[in-house]
Amino acid sequence: MQPVHLDAIDRKILELLQKTAGINASGIGDKIGLSQSACWRRIQRLRDEGVIKEQPVKLDREKVGLNTMVFAHVKLTSHGRGNLAAFSTAVSQYPEVLDCYVLLGNVDFLLRIVTEDIKAYERFFFEKLSQLPGIQEVNSSIVLSDIKHTTVLPI
Repeated sequence: MQPVHLDAIDRKILELLQKTAGINASGIGDKIGLSQSACWRRIQRLRDEGVIKEQPVKLDREKVGLNTMVFAHVKLTSHGRGNLAAFSTAVSQYPEVLDCYVLLGNVDFLLRIVTEDIKAYERFFFEKLSQLPGIQEVNSSIVLSDIKHTTVLPI
């Protein structure tokens, strides 16, 4: 995939969109010295080119009762494409799984999972995750505290 050409103004727009929740084209234009319409056209072009994927609201997971975060390293019994695709499809259906990455190395997947508490993770593990076909091993690491978590890319 070819990177999109970004000039200095595009980069400033993207930085503000990432760091300032709810900012609109007028607010961005005021901060970087562009008219609202010129800023809106640039934002629209960045959306059309796929640079801006989405602008979600970020929630504080603990304030909504999701106090436990777990990183699970999953190893499958077979490395066939069918097993990888089936596992990917299955975990994509679980709202507890926030992120799923295919890895090279001694494990096949890394999952970031959130639940209300350890008991809820235990239920998720035994009733859902460990029931998926082809799992050889799951190593779970419980997060004690968040030091840094960001979705802001260093552009």
